[in-house]
Amino acid sequence: MAPSHLLLLSLLAIGTTSLPAPAPTPPNIPSESSARTQLAGLTVAPQGPQTGYSRDLFPHWITISGNCNTRETVLNRDGTNLDIGTDCYPNSGTWYSPYDGATWTAASDVDIDHVVPLSNAWKSGAASWSTSQRQTFANDLNNPQLIAVTDNVNQAKGDSGPEAWKPPLQSYYCTYARMWIKVKSVYSLTVTSAEKGALTDMLNAC
Repeated sequence: MAPSHLLLLSLLAIGTTSLPAPAPTPPNIPSESSARTQLAGLTVAPQGPQTGYSRDLFPHWITISGNCNTRETVLNRDGTNLDIGTDCYPNSGTWYSPYDGATWTAASDVDIDHVVPLSNAWKSGAASWSTSQRQTFANDLNNPQLIAVTDNVNQAKGDSGPEAWKPPLQSYYCTYARMWIKVKSVYSLTVTSAEKGALTDMLNAC
């Protein structure tokens, strides 16, 4: 092989290995087609009352392993270039918030969002759950229910459903809708007609 070809192959190899790793994402995000099937299977019903709701009824940030609670586990899952202390809290790192495209280098600037908010879950079926079921929901690391995002964006979302709030980045609509639908499907939570319409529109962005 000619030296010039060897040089080209070497440059290509360097370029390939230097590509950044994809940003971490929550697990078990369904495909668009699966999300549409799951959405069709959800019960459409008006939201129940907020009566009796309290975040304390959804015990969260429980110990997951060793010194790591749920928040720290998600921070460490979703961050890159982390320096993690013996208490499991990341002393430094980088977090990319897919909701708004911002990048942060301090864990204090990042919130862990419940994709389906606890209050929304309460009004769509969780009011009748046991405390144990609500704890599982609030700390679910097996489904796309928890994600590290910009704190102010999470606070702006509050307990809104997709009919009232969507991620600032329209390019994330598809992924967000698929995550939301998956969680509601796993936990057999209801959706309102407006919520279902918004989710359908967001899937059309896929």
